[in-house]
Amino acid sequence: MKIKEVVQQYLKTTLEDPIVKILAKNSHLTKTQLETLLINVLADNISGKNLKYDEKARLRPTKAKISRGAFNRTLKQAEKNVIKAIYTILLLGYLGIFESTKLDSYIELANKLQEYIEAHKQTPNNKSHLEEQVKFLKILREELEATLEKLSKSPEDTL
Repeated sequence: MKIKEVVQQYLKTTLEDPIVKILAKNSHLTKTQLETLLINVLADNISGKNLKYDEKARLRPTKAKISRGAFNRTLKQAEKNVIKAIYTILLLGYLGIFESTKLDSYIELANKLQEYIEAHKQTPNNKSHLEEQVKFLKILREELEATLEKLSKSPEDTL
């Protein structure tokens, strides 16, 4: 498969993931910024070399041609939003706000997300354990989705 097909299939699968949808909807990244960040990372990893930005721009799943400049601007906006989000987290930690019980549900959610990622990585290849692992992942995913939805609808209860 060509790099473009692999990247676009990964983007499609990733952006349709219910957990990614909820997280992205409540993040400071637009869908285009998220796609651009993912392409920037994926393209180099899949190709095994550093692609030029005009090559990466052609990987965007759109009918219209994206210029290298537009790709770079979107990438810089996305990187700026990510850095600002990280600094916000660092600031809250420095000020001791993370010790607030109002943030406990977010910290628990972060731990559950990590548990889900680890469980996904450890999905066994043999069929005897695969069925129970799939059930576990389904339960964990539903729990994550419900928690994410709940937390995303009550911003007045945070901080």
